[in-house]
Amino acid sequence: MKGIQEKVAPIGDIEVHQSIGTLDGLGLRFGLVVARFNNQYTDVLAQEAIRALEVCGVNSKQIELVRVPGAYEVPVLIEKMAAGGKFDALIALGLVVEGETQHAQMIIDTTGASFLETACRHDIPVINEIVGARTWDQAAERCQAGETSRGWYAGLAAVETAQVLRQFG
Repeated sequence: MKGIQEKVAPIGDIEVHQSIGTLDGLGLRFGLVVARFNNQYTDVLAQEAIRALEVCGVNSKQIELVRVPGAYEVPVLIEKMAAGGKFDALIALGLVVEGETQHAQMIIDTTGASFLETACRHDIPVINEIVGARTWDQAAERCQAGETSRGWYAGLAAVETAQVLRQFG
């Protein structure tokens, strides 16, 4: 099947059939929801996700980007886009830096749970890159430009997971 590598390969000492999605994004549609809060970081996450999608052959016309005020607003748009059925995968991007309260952890936990529920309810990959960081240095490291960016990872993960999911109809 296009977009899937199938092979028999070892897992430990047992040989099993494996399906691995390729990074062929040709013909796939992607939705990105990006939090504006901490936009000096989230803009880079979005740029890197889009760059990764394009490297995988996704046409820029097949990418729709929506911006929302903050990370806590991302799930409702992810849910709406998933329910619409026009995307093969969705990417959630944001940054939450830990402060002196539990607020950051609450946002990370609740948005993550929401994305998982949406993915399972609508049978669509939701790549969660609401990046949690303990420090601003850690945030800068995870949100930098290049192939170590969490945005770059999100783009690749979206293509590969969409390809694998297609195999299971």
